[in-house]
Amino acid sequence: MDGRLAVEFVEGTDALVCVVDGDGRILLANPALQRFTGRTHDQLREHLFVDVYVVPEHRELALDAVSRAVTTGRAHPQEGDWLTADGSRRLISMQNNVLTDPGGRPYAVACVGIDVTDQRRHEAQLSERARTDRLTGIPNRGTFFEELARHLDPAADRVCGVLFCDLDGFKVVNDVHGHAVGDAVLVEVATRLRAMAGPGHVVARLGGDEFVVLCPGCDEPVLAALAAAARERVGAPVPTAAGPVAVGVSIGSAVGRPGESPDEVITRADRAMYGVKTRQHRTSERPPD
Repeated sequence: MDGRLAVEFVEGTDALVCVVDGDGRILLANPALQRFTGRTHDQLREHLFVDVYVVPEHRELALDAVSRAVTTGRAHPQEGDWLTADGSRRLISMQNNVLTDPGGRPYAVACVGIDVTDQRRHEAQLSERARTDRLTGIPNRGTFFEELARHLDPAADRVCGVLFCDLDGFKVVNDVHGHAVGDAVLVEVATRLRAMAGPGHVVARLGGDEFVVLCPGCDEPVLAALAAAARERVGAPVPTAAGPVAVGVSIGSAVGRPGESPDEVITRADRAMYGVKTRQHRTSERPPD
């Protein structure tokens, strides 16, 4: 009874079950693996498993793993790409066990494989969403601070510049035209900032109408040039459902050095931004000569 249940399980499961000998030749392949490879059991039996479903770049490693498992009597869980019947790749999580004969001598490796391609893809998407601002699609606050901390590591060999950008007049846009138009402006601002950023730069949204640009290796003169470019790009009218809408941007900068904390650098850039915004406000209120 137990033997029949075991056979029914192996033949009925969707898991990819395979047994290979110490040379890597297939001794058993269940129906799920037959469907996966597009071959019958007779077409699989006695063939090297690496010639059937293992991707070419993992061939030698896979053969070595089987050989070591039979020699040592120990096998380990693994993940790797397998080839389907049409040549596409699927990520397979493998539980491997060494089989022994009545005398206790290892003679084969049994593998139960689970296709985790979609699961890993979903996990990657969730991870990306956790690191990304949902509205604009650029990195969020947490991701920005992680990147800034990495570039401020005491072992780093160069400075790291930061631009702190706060939109001017955005509240009026929201109040007059509504949040849908305001959201469209934020998305376009993110797009424009990314377009002016250099290679290796990180544009992120801290929240609300605040954006930051991480500029590894940039000193104050370079940051000043980038800030000027950002003001020009962001200040151009944004096409929206309510017609062209214009906002300005106040930008402060700071140069972080290895060993500083992200909070220190951001605070300096934030204060610099408020200084720029205050000066702009005073200038706009000054009566004409």
